[in-house]
Amino acid sequence: MTSGQRRRCFGLLRSAGDVWACVLEVNAWRRRRRDAPLVGYQQLCRELAASGPGTFAELDSTGARSVLRRFSDAWFAAAKRRNGGDLSARFPRRRRGLVPVRWYHGTFTLDGRRVRIPTARGTPPLWVRLGRDLPYPVEQIRSITLLCEGGRLFLDVTAEVAVTTYPPGEEPDPARVAGVDLGVIHPYAVAGPDGEGLLVSGGRAIRAEHRMHLADTRARRRAVARRAPKPGERGSRRWRQHRRRARLVEGRHRRRVRQAQHEAARTVVSWSVRQRVGVLHVGDPRGVLDLPTGRRHNLRLRQWQIGRLIQVLTEKATLAGITVRLVDERGTSSTCPTCRRRVPKPRGRTLSCPHCRFSGHRDLVAAATIATRTPGGGPTTKTAAVLPQVVTHRRAGRHLPGAGQSRRDPRRPTHHQRRKGQVGPRRPAPPPGGESLAATARIHNTHRKSGER
Repeated sequence: MTSGQRRRCFGLLRSAGDVWACVLEVNAWRRRRRDAPLVGYQQLCRELAASGPGTFAELDSTGARSVLRRFSDAWFAAAKRRNGGDLSARFPRRRRGLVPVRWYHGTFTLDGRRVRIPTARGTPPLWVRLGRDLPYPVEQIRSITLLCEGGRLFLDVTAEVAVTTYPPGEEPDPARVAGVDLGVIHPYAVAGPDGEGLLVSGGRAIRAEHRMHLADTRARRRAVARRAPKPGERGSRRWRQHRRRARLVEGRHRRRVRQAQHEAARTVVSWSVRQRVGVLHVGDPRGVLDLPTGRRHNLRLRQWQIGRLIQVLTEKATLAGITVRLVDERGTSSTCPTCRRRVPKPRGRTLSCPHCRFSGHRDLVAAATIATRTPGGGPTTKTAAVLPQVVTHRRAGRHLPGAGQSRRDPRRPTHHQRRKGQVGPRRPAPPPGGESLAATARIHNTHRKSGER
């Protein structure tokens, strides 16, 4: 886009931030007067109509109402969580400089790659050109969203996509249930019917991406600490360029992790379609975040992004015609599926029961137990778990640095750089088709019967 188009797009996002700030300010005044807050969508729309046209620069009423809808949904979602006993939920009270703006079907115009973004009455039309062709027919597109991520402008196009249709006899069978265990090392471990299993690795590469990105950010801050402007001093162009560079690096980091998560979820759904699995029982481990653990453990769990893994898997499974149900996963990785007795949780990937001599992969054992549990039920089950006998191994996130042939992150410092506290050179990521030269991982998946050694 041209500089003028970029300036107008950022102006729309800033105007949306002004709408968000106005709602927060009005509710702050009402809170001081001890009045009820304005949180309903219709109430907020009436206040917007009373403000008059031209209040928020080029932002039209449709885009402003999308901001009000976002605020109302966030407020009621927090209220629902707090009514359910989650006191950590917070109401939206923080200002935002740039807020995404959404326009629905009938308010924008599509002409090939060109999109006409609606603006306020009396302003010149705003046409932008998409970076690539739309993968959906024009009649299926329902909305567009203008947003900024990592200093870059994006136009998110939402379309109504029909559920996948299958030939007779190949559609997912609701009677075939598979259990899915979420993890840090293995993002998804699936135990399906007929003794089939799936292990999706790549969690170590994602965790290394988080760790090296954090070290890279700290090193960059130390490098510019001497050139940072003093309090009360106007920033230079070099300082603005540094902040722009930091936003670009942060956006690239988020896109790398997001792509790896989508690849892992796509692998699970494709495997489930081949196995004709109709229902996925996913263990919900989000209660682990409330445990009083140490600082390092908490950082590792915060970077896990459990909710995003569940959301991505649910979206792709719904398009494939597969039902996803959340079940309680408490005790699945520390309970023997044979004798149902508690086992000390191992540090490795193999679960060995000291009572009945059972041995198997910890994540697959948890997935098999999750498959027998019912949504809304307790942590105990009466149905025997079907343990996988044939396991398929797949890897996600080959685009991440350190997941290629050398299996070493190019940002990892060398011996001399580690002594100086520096970060290694920033090289481009390896090609996505590279194969690993590491030895094949040996997964102990033999199940011993009672009394055997």
